[in-house]
Amino acid sequence: MTRARCEHDSGAEGKVAARPVVGVIGGMGPEATVELLRRIIQRTPADDDSDHIHMLVENSPRIPSRIAHLIDGTGEDPTPELVRIARNLEAAGATMLAMPCNTAHCYALAISIAVAIPLLDMVQLAAGRVHETAPGPRVGLLASTAVHRTGLYASALARLGMAVVSPASQDEVMLLIRAVKRGDTGAPLQQRLRKIAMELAAHSDSLLIACTELSVIAQALPTTPPSVDALDVLTDAIVSAARLPARDTAVRSLRPRRVRPTS
Repeated sequence: MTRARCEHDSGAEGKVAARPVVGVIGGMGPEATVELLRRIIQRTPADDDSDHIHMLVENSPRIPSRIAHLIDGTGEDPTPELVRIARNLEAAGATMLAMPCNTAHCYALAISIAVAIPLLDMVQLAAGRVHETAPGPRVGLLASTAVHRTGLYASALARLGMAVVSPASQDEVMLLIRAVKRGDTGAPLQQRLRKIAMELAAHSDSLLIACTELSVIAQALPTTPPSVDALDVLTDAIVSAARLPARDTAVRSLRPRRVRPTS
């Protein structure tokens, strides 16, 4: 019986067309990072392992709290750690970056400036998707308090002629976000998010899920009005861009505008 042999053929190097490598700035939070990876794998057309997208992930617990820095004014600036991760991923071979955290996009400009590879800007991409699909200008925003106060999405949507509607129970939204960070993603939490979303829907033409922790528990959201999940939009952008040969990938770094906390 002939046995299969496994040989290392160094002469094969360079014969396969270069493919994009996605560097994921993760850990904000870990559950949301894993959810992004799961969605990318699920949505990638593939018959075998080799058809999937090459990803490098740094799922770092060392990134300082964005909430503490942006809202409380007491926390350490996460910019140096975010830039360190981005540069590490670039040095490891990433040809583009993605960051599955909406609030962290307040620091996207600094990250983009620090590296030579493009950053897929989830905020700009999601705002564009809402503009394309929403039946009216009022966007119910399910996001962290930091995203609301900095005007991160309000600014992006205003440039498209749309306006943010905030939940009356924003404190409850933050409780849900913190619960997911603790590992609670069960049905009771999903129903609490559904209740908040239904109250917000009464005053909105569409809903935008703009916190990746909320994306993890968004299974029970109402179907009316239509909703956009920023994590889904980022997933679609990655799958679209990263399945092309690197030289053909049309990905540009969307330079985010600086935002300041609003009073």
